[in-house]
Amino acid sequence: MSLPKGLAEDVARNLVMVANLIDEDPEQAYAYSRIALRLASRVAAVREAAGFAAYATQKYSEALAEFRAARRMTGGVELWPVMADCERGMGRPERALAMAGEPEVQKLDKAGQVEMRLVAAGARRDMGQLDAAIVTLQSPELASTAVHPWTARLRYAYADALLAAGREDEAREWFAKTAESDKDGATDASDRLAELDGVEFVDAIDELDESEDVAETDAADETDATDDLGDEDGEDDEDDEDDDTDLKA
Repeated sequence: MSLPKGLAEDVARNLVMVANLIDEDPEQAYAYSRIALRLASRVAAVREAAGFAAYATQKYSEALAEFRAARRMTGGVELWPVMADCERGMGRPERALAMAGEPEVQKLDKAGQVEMRLVAAGARRDMGQLDAAIVTLQSPELASTAVHPWTARLRYAYADALLAAGREDEAREWFAKTAESDKDGATDASDRLAELDGVEFVDAIDELDESEDVAETDAADETDATDDLGDEDGEDDEDDEDDDTDLKA
């Protein structure tokens, strides 16, 4: 609303492209975000979109700068977890952990607090503190049987940490719980569970290609065998002709 109508429409178009492409083609989404940023750098939504586009392309320093700018403009705390994760991406897990203990975390909604817990656990793992990461993930949200948008990701992180700690039976249990709650396929929990159970998946297309290769190889071998037989017959005919010539002589 702070922009002239024509400019607002141009910025909006670029932001729509960022949203549409960020999962499938993050580099292209980043390019659109830079256009929007050039057009309206004083709009918080633009700075936030630019931050997420940079984050998606692992430009963590740039993403953090954009998130900080957006936060200064709005005064909100919603971006606090992703800002902490940028610190992790920049190789500073201790800063991410420090942010997990700041008062801003208490101002987050439930989804934001769960996200902050995931970031903190990731920071612990970055620092080689695997047991501490497992403890960090243990929470009422993890124990709850209710399913929320963040449930599958929380359970998956816990299962993965357990597996990394060598607690395979517990990991299997939590991968199963993750798969049960992951209706949208946001994680590969089903594959991880099958792997623990010793199930091996075969790509039907690859198997078909291999069958075709075998068939082509067999056909080529048969052709070569036929050619060799023909050559031998030809040699025998020539020998017979030589014998007939000798007899006539």
